[in-house]
Amino acid sequence: MSTRTPFIAGNWKLNLSGEEGIALVQALAKPAAVSRAEVAVFPTALALQAVAKAAAGSRIGVGGQNCHWEEKGAFTGEVSASLLKAAGARYVILGHSERRQFFGETDQTVNRKLTAVLAQGLVPIVCIGETLAERDGGKLEEVLSRQVRGACAGLSATQLGTLVIAYEPIWAIGTGRTATTQQAQDAHAFVRSQVHALFGGLADRVRIQYGGSVKPDNAKELLAQPDVDGALVGGASLKAGDFGAIIAAA
Repeated sequence: MSTRTPFIAGNWKLNLSGEEGIALVQALAKPAAVSRAEVAVFPTALALQAVAKAAAGSRIGVGGQNCHWEEKGAFTGEVSASLLKAAGARYVILGHSERRQFFGETDQTVNRKLTAVLAQGLVPIVCIGETLAERDGGKLEEVLSRQVRGACAGLSATQLGTLVIAYEPIWAIGTGRTATTQQAQDAHAFVRSQVHALFGGLADRVRIQYGGSVKPDNAKELLAQPDVDGALVGGASLKAGDFGAIIAAA
């Protein structure tokens, strides 16, 4: 049995106003209070402060969905790690596949953002994952290794003490398809082996979440795998009943 605390995170993406987010965290306070899992939600940047205030005093943490690598400057439309922190964030998602696909995110920009997030004492969730073509082409391990090494380049095990990794097979995000429990476990074990090769004992502490169409009916089996330390939940995190059931499964 792993000593790592399970971590269930809800990525709201481009959904929910501040008022809607407040109502959702209020509905989630009870399931979060009785779970042994760490629980966090990730509202839009505009809703973050209101949701963080509503979640204060509960066991629900709040985070940002992205940040810029610079603290200030001529970066129209961007939000820095320090601004997220000031608004009440404790976590930041970095390198989500949608950011990579639609907004030009690379392993190099993830690395710069990771450095900025760690400098502010925030907990980073670094997203990695392969496309269906990459998996079918036998490149799963090559892709995951490159993404882990790229994100963590130049950083030490001491700096990365709070690192969380989210493995999200891109072909399973929002598609209704989910990696089998064995596929998820195999990928998570490989990712842990890569962290071990880079940073030794840190690998035993790093939590690796699974993301990709996590739902109440598949959460328990996925979370029972020895190297699956939680879930990064998309669509199901927008419904109190569904997300509460996933929290309970942990």
